[in-house]
Amino acid sequence: MTTPTPEPGARNLVVGVGARRGAPLDEVLGLIEETLRGAGLRTADVVEVATVDAKADEPGIVGAAARLGVPVVTYPAAALAGVRVPNPSDAADMAVGTPSVAEAAALIEADELVVEKSGGKGLATCAVARRFPAVLTPFPVSGEKTSTPLVTEGPRPFTMTAMNPPTHPPTRDIESAGPDLRHHGDAEVRGENLTDLAVNVRTHTPPEWLRQRIAASLVSLAAYPDGTSARAAVAERHGLPVERVLLTAGAAEAFVLIARALPARCPVVVHPQFTEPEAALRAAGHGVGRVLLREEDGFRLDPAAVPDEADLVVVGNPTNPTSVLHPAALLERLARPGRTLVVDEAFMDVVPGEREALCGRTDIPGLVVLRSLTKTWGLAGLRIGYVLADPETVALLAEAQPLWPVSSPALAAAEACMEPRALVEAAEAADRITVDRAHLLAGLAEFSEVRAVEEARGPFVLVQLERAAEIRERLRLLGFAARRGDTFPGLGPQWLRLAVRDRATTNRFLQALDQAVQALPARTGR
Repeated sequence: MTTPTPEPGARNLVVGVGARRGAPLDEVLGLIEETLRGAGLRTADVVEVATVDAKADEPGIVGAAARLGVPVVTYPAAALAGVRVPNPSDAADMAVGTPSVAEAAALIEADELVVEKSGGKGLATCAVARRFPAVLTPFPVSGEKTSTPLVTEGPRPFTMTAMNPPTHPPTRDIESAGPDLRHHGDAEVRGENLTDLAVNVRTHTPPEWLRQRIAASLVSLAAYPDGTSARAAVAERHGLPVERVLLTAGAAEAFVLIARALPARCPVVVHPQFTEPEAALRAAGHGVGRVLLREEDGFRLDPAAVPDEADLVVVGNPTNPTSVLHPAALLERLARPGRTLVVDEAFMDVVPGEREALCGRTDIPGLVVLRSLTKTWGLAGLRIGYVLADPETVALLAEAQPLWPVSSPALAAAEACMEPRALVEAAEAADRITVDRAHLLAGLAEFSEVRAVEEARGPFVLVQLERAAEIRERLRLLGFAARRGDTFPGLGPQWLRLAVRDRATTNRFLQALDQAVQALPARTGR
């Protein structure tokens, strides 16, 4: 098996080209070279020039490919029309039957769009996509296990480079944009006076008693943080030796530490799920494989879908954004010697009784469990979480941390949240959320246009509806922020994630949703 991370200089770039009849060679070649140079890419890494069948004999395209020393690969317009692109054009659609020849041709057999369409003012356009080795993108068929990409039905999703800054401001919704791994729910509400259904932090938190404990810690800010007592409190809460606990600045830091400190030749992330694990792995230089769970399976995991060669597997439980709770026995089947199994339990304390939790287990080889205190206790701004793993793994992760990674106020919060009264309050909150979630699901069931993932067990619900981007914008005008779903690999622009709120808030939201749906104009044909 080859290492999944592409070697420097690997020929893995596909240049998609669209051109009007008679586009000269110099213009086409110049545009390709300028586009690659502007993105810091090399012409030596281009593996092919791709276009639509109707342009197969266009001299400018054929000549440019010859100058680059690569073949011209062509596709039927109907096949290209099934590829979602960020910059569709009605003119291109009318002329050749696909809304963007350059972007669709680049993406149809590639994995990641790295340069959007450029050159629209001349006679040619081009876009650049990147391919990963086949093992990096397993697309399993239910009941099968494979390390080779399989063609899925319907339009193929695309991904923009994970670490590139967004091309568009986060407040602007681009329905056709692919998964932006750095987009999170807070972008939906930042600077806006909206009722927040986009962020999964429990409302009316932190509670007063916790605020007081945090405030009391401020008198010790002159001293360097000492996490000894907080670490011991976490260990006692889970019945583990203290050597199996690492405190982190939220679960997000833990993902970065895992990506940087733990050996992995073939990491795989189970999607749809929280995107930071993949973003952190890519930022650390790893190629990342994806196992995409399917809507028709209820987004439930089949362990056989994970490739045998995967030596680091990341899965959420309950999973954000699907809200599906995977059975602990099923997740155990993913563990094996030589593999690190990372289970993100950031929302497990919202599940009554924390059934299916693995956080207290010491008998599963390679198990790493992540917990967060930011969601239930409203501490997203304080950044506090922890890792539970075998002592050797904890030591590796700790070596990658900077000195004093967790602040004194965050340590005080961690210790307070492990106390018996805090655990009782968290359990009561989980029961209330269960009731409130049922109320939300019942309300959503009244809409023929809305389909919710019924297996929801987290403090959020994933819903599917046509024209979700338009609905989401109308909801914003009505005072509600919902989390877009198209930034999660495996989902698309027809998905929204809704945080569970109290009955009164949910009732107001359902009224707004009804207005938003009713206000949509009927679609008309061209």
